[in-house]
Amino acid sequence: MPGVGSLMYCMIITWADMAHTVGFVSRFIHNPGRARWNAVKHIFRCLVGTQDYGITGAPDEPSSLIGYIDSDYGGRIDNRKSTSGYCFMFGH
Repeated sequence: MPGVGSLMYCMIITWADMAHTVGFVSRFIHNPGRARWNAVKHIFRCLVGTQDYGITGAPDEPSSLIGYIDSDYGGRIDNRKSTSGYCFMFGH
């Protein structure tokens, strides 16, 4: 299905929020059908409609990006699954 590779590039490089949607339509690359092709075109329309969006700040104030992450690898005793969480703050 043409276009899914381009969507994967956008998903990884610029817009991680669409990972679920692109992952779903990429499952049907071998036999897309009309509904999946329409979904891919819809994703492209969303990208075109939001290409001017971004993170902006006041030009006269310094901005900072602070991130915190915590992980517990294999911390659950019953199934040894890992848990993690993160928080990022931009500006004040």
